[in-house]
Amino acid sequence: MRMGERATTRDVVLRLDDLSLPARRLTVPSRLRVSELLRELPLPVSSSSFYLTADGRPLPLTAPVASLPPSGSIQLRLRALRGGGGDGGATGAESRDCYLSMYLAKKPDKADPNEARLSRFTCCALSGEPLAAPAVADRLGNLFNKEALVEALLHKRLPKALSHIRGLKDMIPIHLHPKPDADAAGEEVRFQCPITGLEFNGKYQFLALRKCGHVLSVKALKEVKSSACLVCHKEFDEADKMPLNGTDEEVTALRQRMEEERGKVKEKKEKKVGNGLSGSKHATAAAAMAGADKLENGKKGEAPSAKRFKASDHAPAYANKEVYASIFTSSKKSDFKETYSCRSLPLGRN
Repeated sequence: MRMGERATTRDVVLRLDDLSLPARRLTVPSRLRVSELLRELPLPVSSSSFYLTADGRPLPLTAPVASLPPSGSIQLRLRALRGGGGDGGATGAESRDCYLSMYLAKKPDKADPNEARLSRFTCCALSGEPLAAPAVADRLGNLFNKEALVEALLHKRLPKALSHIRGLKDMIPIHLHPKPDADAAGEEVRFQCPITGLEFNGKYQFLALRKCGHVLSVKALKEVKSSACLVCHKEFDEADKMPLNGTDEEVTALRQRMEEERGKVKEKKEKKVGNGLSGSKHATAAAAMAGADKLENGKKGEAPSAKRFKASDHAPAYANKEVYASIFTSSKKSDFKETYSCRSLPLGRN
């Protein structure tokens, strides 16, 4: 469908489930309002009978297309018809149950739980963009595009709800099996179970094997009893099964296991530090061993004997050793003679 050309455009995936029609991919101007988009759609009835939703929430008519979520997926919904109150309308009800079910239709201002569940399985939990390889899961089973998560970690922009993700060790690489021809048809659900073919849309339970990262449906693992991955045949334990977007009970169990694993790693590090020697302690121990070697042949507390200095050993080659030594030592006693009037003593003794 071709619309008015603008400087900036936006790709939008329009889902037509209420009309039982396949999804369509549109390219529309970013400044186009939601009300204008509705008027330009080829609808079977007036555009006032429809409204648009994104992630289960209605879009305001005055909102521009540029404000749509990053996934670019919107749903065309049919408003609940009113009637049966004396206003000329017909309920078509033949029983009270049918009458009540028509008037208890969901209000447009409430979030659709099915849309929210679908978004969790098809979009990144951080950026809202469609899931694409390489994809990762955290230890609680949330799904992310790896590039978006790594960038948020580097710039420290993770929300408080994801504070349990501290680094790359908290990311588990996963392998999602693509659904054939999903991209060409513009379908929002683009992955499926490689064994059973069940769509990765939130209606079925899926598990990720932590050792190899392959994503399989719970039904596949129940039907094929095996301790090896059904895709790569790598062995795994029961503890390696991690539910993706699980229930509150499953998320609580995963959080408890995460804390236990972190506690074991911390205890192992402390034990390793306690058994080893730091650099300064090691240097002190080496010095003590060197000192023990020096005292091995001597007595404890005594300094090692130093070689006695002799001036004659350091005399120049052209000097007489005895004359050179006399500069640093006193004269010999035999060189002085005693008389009746005086006594000649060596220098320093009189």
